[in-house]
Amino acid sequence: MKIFQFVTEAVGWLQIMASPFAAGLLLGGIVYLAKRDTVGLGIGIGIASIGLIVGIIWATRVWQKKGTVNFMSRLLGTPELNKKEIE
Repeated sequence: MKIFQFVTEAVGWLQIMASPFAAGLLLGGIVYLAKRDTVGLGIGIGIASIGLIVGIIWATRVWQKKGTVNFMSRLLGTPELNKKEIE
């Protein structure tokens, strides 16, 4: 049971980390497309790296405090669907 819990937490960690990393990749790609030379490439890689580092730090903090599965379930939960419809 311990292995299953670790795997689910690790998948949640990857999901949390992927969000800022994807934003960094997007912004870095836009910078590179705007300035297609080695300076633009360096800035784009730098922005993507910052997104990766922020994602790692954020996901690790969430894992240590609440747990990634708990965090993701709160984000994806829809409490308004649990209430009965008023007709």
